Amino acid sequence: MAAPQPKKRTIVESGDGGLGLGLATFIANGEDLGPIIRHSFDSGKPEALMQNLRSIVKKKEVEIEELCRLHYEDFIVAVDELRGVLVDADELKGMLSGENSHLQEASTDQLLKLDELLELYSVKKNIGEAITTLKICVKVFSLCMTCNNYIAEAKFHPALKTLDLIQKGYLRNIPLKLLKKVVARQIPLIKLHIEKKVCSEFNDWLVHIRRMAKQIGQASISQASLARQKDEEMRARQREAEGHSHAGPDEHLYTLDLENTEEESALHFDLTPVYRAHHMHTCLGIGEKFRDYYYKNRLMQLNLDMQISTSQPFLESHQPFLAQVAGFFIVEERVLRTADGLLLESQVETTWETAIGKITSILEEQFSRMRTASHFLLIKDYVTLLGAAVNKYGYRITQLIEVLEKTRDKYHQLLLLECRKQVDDILTNDSYEQMVIKKEYEYNMNVTAFHLEHDDAIPDFPYVTSFSSSVPDVCRIVRSFIEDSVSYLSYGGVMNIFDVVKAFLDRLLIEVLNDSLLNMIYARSLGMSQMMQLAGNISVLEQACGMFLLHSAQLCGIPKRVAERSHSGLTARAVLKASQNAVYNALINLTNFKVDEFMVLLEEVNWIAEEAPDNSNEYVNEVLIYLETLVSTAQQILPLEALYKVVSGAMSHISDSIMTTLLNDGVKRFTVNAVLGIDIDLKMLEAFADEKFDSTGLSDLGKETTFRDCLVEIRQLVNLLLSSQPENFMNPVIRQRNYGSLDYKKLSIICDKYKDTADSLFGSLSNRNTQQSARKKSMDVLKRRLKDFS
Repeated sequence: MAAPQPKKRTIVESGDGGLGLGLATFIANGEDLGPIIRHSFDSGKPEALMQNLRSIVKKKEVEIEELCRLHYEDFIVAVDELRGVLVDADELKGMLSGENSHLQEASTDQLLKLDELLELYSVKKNIGEAITTLKICVKVFSLCMTCNNYIAEAKFHPALKTLDLIQKGYLRNIPLKLLKKVVARQIPLIKLHIEKKVCSEFNDWLVHIRRMAKQIGQASISQASLARQKDEEMRARQREAEGHSHAGPDEHLYTLDLENTEEESALHFDLTPVYRAHHMHTCLGIGEKFRDYYYKNRLMQLNLDMQISTSQPFLESHQPFLAQVAGFFIVEERVLRTADGLLLESQVETTWETAIGKITSILEEQFSRMRTASHFLLIKDYVTLLGAAVNKYGYRITQLIEVLEKTRDKYHQLLLLECRKQVDDILTNDSYEQMVIKKEYEYNMNVTAFHLEHDDAIPDFPYVTSFSSSVPDVCRIVRSFIEDSVSYLSYGGVMNIFDVVKAFLDRLLIEVLNDSLLNMIYARSLGMSQMMQLAGNISVLEQACGMFLLHSAQLCGIPKRVAERSHSGLTARAVLKASQNAVYNALINLTNFKVDEFMVLLEEVNWIAEEAPDNSNEYVNEVLIYLETLVSTAQQILPLEALYKVVSGAMSHISDSIMTTLLNDGVKRFTVNAVLGIDIDLKMLEAFADEKFDSTGLSDLGKETTFRDCLVEIRQLVNLLLSSQPENFMNPVIRQRNYGSLDYKKLSIICDKYKDTADSLFGSLSNRNTQQSARKKSMDVLKRRLKDFS
């Protein structure tokens, strides 16, 4: 039979369920209950422990009863054991109670000390927390004081570093809310203060650097000028070496002086405020704002710099104006290169292009107003120096070169006008007398300097030149023109300067010098000796063209030996050669005009003389005296070719004058006695012609026509009229041999006037029935045949 189910009994547990469960667990696991009991007594609640123990006992009793039903015998045994346990428990209880009492008595002092210790621990904790708080605050205050000191010392970078440290490392950890609030509010204010400070310094720098820009530009342009001067000195040494070396260049003469080739010291100007302001703004996170501020302010400064002064001429203001611009862009280049991205290369290029466009516009306007070549040259030189100065920093100067190229023709036109005035003044004021040089320095200055004499030896003084004072004066003007032209064309865009200089030199010599010489020739204001001297001057100037060309080549850097081998000479040389012919013609005209003054005396000749003259006619004596003076003067001044042309022209004119007199209506008739007088005159003229042709050295030139040959027409006429058989003229062979210069028509007119003897009353009666002489018959035959021929 199945055992009856035991009734479940409800065990009322104490309110301290947790302790009961713990005891039950410890008992069930067989663990030591000592810690729990000790804790109960320590906490002063042994009753709860006892109550729980009782509950456990009751629970166990219930369990025992249940087990007893099932295991009665075991239960009885267990009860007995339990009774023993109860006894032990009571004893343990007593012991525990005693021990508890003892412990409580013993721990009272300790508990008091424990309370004190716990209080001390709490104080220690509070003090530690206070110390930690104070350390943070002290550190923050220390950083704030450090930041203030940095700001006071204008050390803004470490000040910003300190602010950054406070903001990122301490601001969140500041335990005092008020302090945290104050610090958080002051940080942006301090940053704003730093920004204003560096901006103020930068603004001061803007004012300072604008004042300094002109000095910076002037210093850079001076360096460019010094470099140009060194370059020109080196070229001058090379030209000197070339001048002393005909066989080949001397390597020692071309040695470059290396002592002066070092780069000039860099320009010094302070960019620290720029660097600091840029760095501070970058650290503040507003770098873009500062970059924009810098660019706009510098543009405004440039716009102010680009306004030229209206209170003074551009000639006076161009140097500070251009130096200011150069300084501006030198500073910009340094900022671009060293300021770590403050400027962009495109910004600088755009600014430069804008500025150079404005400069070229100003230059074009100012050049258009200029009327003086020297002003052109001064401004051009400074503009090219500006170009050299800024080009060294990488700025393109193409537009500057182009504007100078555009003004090249105008500059040379003004230069030609000035030279024309100078040349006209020189030629007008010249006395046209040979220079008398008394000192060696005068000789070197007026002759050697222009190679006007072929012999380089110094002559004895006083020395009389073959030219007048206008020749060296004109040479100086031409040389100055060449130098000014080369100076204007140098350091520009012209590649082959020599060709351009040569073209303008040709214009000077043709349009200015040659025109002025022609004006003097045709003005008819010069006497014979002065015209001779002018002719001599032109010859010297024509020879000097080679020197002018050589000087141009040397200034253009073309070696002398190369220039001498060049086949391309000056056109002006041929033009001056033609002007020589013009002056020779003028000399001939003057000579003929003077001769005409003496040939008027032909009117006083007795053309119907009854007796043969014993002496020459008066006119020929005057003519010979004049010709003697003419040849003597011309021999000292004119080249032989010119002398030949002038004297030949005079002789031909004398011949023509006698022929013209015989042809004119003023001579109705003439006799053989008059012809005999002309024959005497011709003999004197022919003797003079032969003597001068030999004594002047013209005979050595191999001229086909001598001075005597210039009288051939009148000589052949006289010979024919005095011939015993004039009719032989009609014989072609005899005519070609003896009378080739005579014209049929002229001869016919003259022969009609010719009478063998004078028509006197008695002579006529005495000879009325006399048989005509053979010569008269022959002349009559000639007259008839000439009439038939015509």
